[in-house]
Amino acid sequence: MSQNVLVVHGGGPTAVINASLYGVIEEAKRNPEVGKVYGAIGGTGAIFSETFIDLTSFDDEKLKLLLHTPASAIGSSRYPLYEKDYEKMVDIFKKHDIKYVLLNGGNGTMDACGHIYEVCKDQDIKVVGIPKTIDNDIAMTDHSPGYGSAARFIAASTQEVGEDVKSLPIHVCIMEAMGRNAGWLTGSTALSQGEDCEGPDLIYLPELPFDLQLFGEKIRQLLQEKTSIVVAVSEGIRTADGTYVCELGNSIDFVDAFGHKQLQGTAAYLAGFLGAEIGCKTRSVEFSTLQRSASHMASRVDIEEAFMVGGAAVKAADEGYNGNMVVIDRVSDDPYMSSAGIYDVHRIANEEKLVPREWVNKEGNYVTKDFIDYVKPLIQGDYQPIMVNGLPRHLVLDMKKK
Repeated sequence: MSQNVLVVHGGGPTAVINASLYGVIEEAKRNPEVGKVYGAIGGTGAIFSETFIDLTSFDDEKLKLLLHTPASAIGSSRYPLYEKDYEKMVDIFKKHDIKYVLLNGGNGTMDACGHIYEVCKDQDIKVVGIPKTIDNDIAMTDHSPGYGSAARFIAASTQEVGEDVKSLPIHVCIMEAMGRNAGWLTGSTALSQGEDCEGPDLIYLPELPFDLQLFGEKIRQLLQEKTSIVVAVSEGIRTADGTYVCELGNSIDFVDAFGHKQLQGTAAYLAGFLGAEIGCKTRSVEFSTLQRSASHMASRVDIEEAFMVGGAAVKAADEGYNGNMVVIDRVSDDPYMSSAGIYDVHRIANEEKLVPREWVNKEGNYVTKDFIDYVKPLIQGDYQPIMVNGLPRHLVLDMKKK
């Protein structure tokens, strides 16, 4: 009897999540014990509707486009799971001869991975997690696939915004990056600093309390020294009492199934605050979903590591690992090298990896050289998209092949 693989994507996608999917498919094809690789169309909810697509039925050349395709080719979700849901899964997996269940996602997905392991551990069904998040906040792994490409996009965009602001030096520009409670993405704006770019003047991460009045005073001081200012802030910066800065302007009405508030508008609020308090011209830039979908800016290191962890998950499950997540171990910085490791998913789930305090300067408004040295190797290398009529070509799966 064939032993099939099921891949499930969870949470917000990245520019390289499909590279991990391709790594799963390629490794599974090399394993004579593996039959089909199913993709759950639309995330965890697809398990219950049994909406699976056989990814091994597609032509190899077409599947290679996964390396160039942003977002999730098989869809994703933030579908909430409850104890009664997990108990239903075993029969579904057995019905489709699924022996390996691979969940690709962030902290919440790894929590689901641990729960699925608990109901499957005595059923000869192996459950392994594949890390993914642009936020880079998954514990126990040096970094997460998706982060390097998002950091590269943000750093390049900071360069371009900086040149724009400098060419018409009449305003303060505030850029907002994702990350919720972790400032890894916001800190990557510092990578823009170099011979041809001054980089941002100020960087504020959510790991430290944000003081609105001190911020205003710092901007006043800088305006005495220069006529254009660039500031990078995280969507999740909070005041000392725990209030998100974006809540100061408007209440946050939308809360997702996991109780997370939708954070947006931090840069816009601060731009309005400066305009009212100082009277200077301001602009706000919210990178939003561009951070996770700009596959044309994906780094080769990120793509190759995403592919690596996908293949490593298949190997780990085949070798008997269960209830684990694949991690990336940094072997060396110069030259940069990494390898895939394996770690207990229960030690990872819902644990946030934050930027160390020593990687932020004393004033709390910029990152240190250690932070830059950590990120810089992850944005290296090009992976040119396949261009058709001037635009990148992406993979679109025929969902009729189920």
